[in-house]
Amino acid sequence: MISRRKFIQKAGLTASTLPLMPAAETLFNNQNQNQAVLRVAIMGLGSYANRVARAMESCTRAKVVGVISGTPSKVKEWQARYSIPEENCYNYETISEIASNKNIDAVYIITPNALHCEQTLQVAKAGKHVICEKPMAINAVEGARMIAACEAAGVQLLIGYRMHFEPKTLEAIALRASGELGKILFFQGLSGFRIGNPNQWRLNKKLSGGGAMMDIGIYSINGARYMIGEEPTWVTAQETKTDPIKFKEGIDETIQFQLGFPSGAIASCLSTYSMNDLDRFYLNGTKGQVEMQPSTGYGPISGRSHLGPLKAPVVTHQTIQMDAMAGILLNNEKAPVAVDGYEGLKDMKIIDAIFKAVSTGQKISLTNW
Repeated sequence: MISRRKFIQKAGLTASTLPLMPAAETLFNNQNQNQAVLRVAIMGLGSYANRVARAMESCTRAKVVGVISGTPSKVKEWQARYSIPEENCYNYETISEIASNKNIDAVYIITPNALHCEQTLQVAKAGKHVICEKPMAINAVEGARMIAACEAAGVQLLIGYRMHFEPKTLEAIALRASGELGKILFFQGLSGFRIGNPNQWRLNKKLSGGGAMMDIGIYSINGARYMIGEEPTWVTAQETKTDPIKFKEGIDETIQFQLGFPSGAIASCLSTYSMNDLDRFYLNGTKGQVEMQPSTGYGPISGRSHLGPLKAPVVTHQTIQMDAMAGILLNNEKAPVAVDGYEGLKDMKIIDAIFKAVSTGQKISLTNW
């Protein structure tokens, strides 16, 4: 076993160039101010949209230039904050008009899950790149439609996997990819919090497509895949519901699920809307381990391996995400971990299988899913 310092030296890394993936190295450097800037219109102006926009104020390769919203007062507020011209403001009935706007390159869809598919189809038809918040849709059938529509329109579809650019996450992946952890045996993902307002859209199946799994459980699904570095071949799952009034039919409260991988590695995960402070990833191999807690929250992410604390820099997730996505959309750069529509579709297929496993009590094969 080698020390963390020797591991970094062996890999030719410094604190500023972690992680191992070459495509990630530029994510932490100041970008050339003369590079083209991705001009983004944000669709849906809720709390997370505000977080993204605030983070984008520090971007060097992406800028908020337009808005799409059904609430006129929000549009006016954003216009004032970001100096958005009237011609770059749209509502949900006028999305098609964005086709003639040469000052918008991409639309970031940050609306309830059930709206993602049709809105992606509209934006693609208008000839604009799509960045869609996760989950990409409410099921795999919709996800496949979104991919097909974007490919037919000749535009790119990216999914808002901010953790795929987060430095400590990439440092942990690099430890596994280097062989430092040995043969991977086990992953644990805990994702959950106590949800508040019972009337919010996340607890409305018509808008959310599900409960905790769609909102927070997807982090453990996606995390299991990128931490282990393989695609699962089977899934089993069990649901627990303690409050059927708050968590109505079709809205999962707590689901435990297990994934099996080709190498023999297994994952044991928990998705819940009923327990606070569940934000932990743990990866175990024959030679070492890495733990992250918090693992997917807005930050700062913290973690350590058998070599010591993870040392990659703390960043604003959405800033680094949007600068990197600008590089993907404008310059065909490669993400350190995939963020395209097919990546989102893989998670949707697993979520569909988890719901089937819950309803049938069976072990579901993912090989031909």
